[in-house]
Amino acid sequence: MATIEELKHKIATADDLQSVVKTMKALAAVSIRQYEKAVESLTEYNRTLEMGLQILLKQRPEVLLKQASAVPRRFGIVAFGSDWGMCGQFNERIANYVIEKVVEKVVKKIENWSLGSENRLILAIGSKVCDRLEAAGHKCEACFTLPSSIGGITSTIQEMVLILERWRRENLVEGILVIYNQIASGATYHPTDLQIFPLNLEWLKSLQQQQWASRSLPTFTMDEDKLAAALFRQYFFVSLYRACAESLKSEHTSRLTAMQMAEKNIVERLTELSMELNHQRQTIITEELLDIVSGFEALTTNASLETQKFD
Repeated sequence: MATIEELKHKIATADDLQSVVKTMKALAAVSIRQYEKAVESLTEYNRTLEMGLQILLKQRPEVLLKQASAVPRRFGIVAFGSDWGMCGQFNERIANYVIEKVVEKVVKKIENWSLGSENRLILAIGSKVCDRLEAAGHKCEACFTLPSSIGGITSTIQEMVLILERWRRENLVEGILVIYNQIASGATYHPTDLQIFPLNLEWLKSLQQQQWASRSLPTFTMDEDKLAAALFRQYFFVSLYRACAESLKSEHTSRLTAMQMAEKNIVERLTELSMELNHQRQTIITEELLDIVSGFEALTTNASLETQKFD
């Protein structure tokens, strides 16, 4: 049984840990809102991009539609994880989704996509998910450190876009899937995938059929292939930025949930330790009282014997 000093030390340690958990909870809650705003800020930017695609589709539809209908033979996977722990099953879910769902199921839905590792390139964002994928035998061609703030997302995504462009140009990658955790409702999140290349044919056709919002007829003067390449880069950027922000939001949501559970366990442990400390104190007080009573009874008995002896 622990002594009173040991119990006091355990309680002090639990109090310190509780302070750390509360701080992490506050930081996670603030970060969640920041990344929500980051996703919301993409709305107008994405609308401008869609208008650019719509203009090209109305005048030179074959430039985009021929690429959207191409059959991929080599593909790349972009997997968003985390660099830090204490976020529950966040990285495990992404790694399992890449291994079990994407490679074995999602890719099979796309005709003629080879599952061989020589035809698959993986770009991991976050050392935790990178380690899990490589431990499972899936080599990562590149691994990025996850941005620690909104300000760092842009530069990271720009580097990723350059890598994807190089994959398309040098490695002949003809299909790209982005895998990330997305909030479903409340504190619930789940892995999801987004095919950013080739472009979704149905989505392009719906853009082509949309009515132009202005009376002015849209047009462009630059070369259509250069315009398509520029729109592709911007589409990659917007899609990856949104996926990164959604992933970070999910990560902090998972961490907030984990810290809430940790705080609950700490409170329960503190209650147990306090009860045990009070029990120990009460036991010591009781033992001291019993010693006093026993001593008093012994003195009383001795006094009685001495009196009887003189009598």
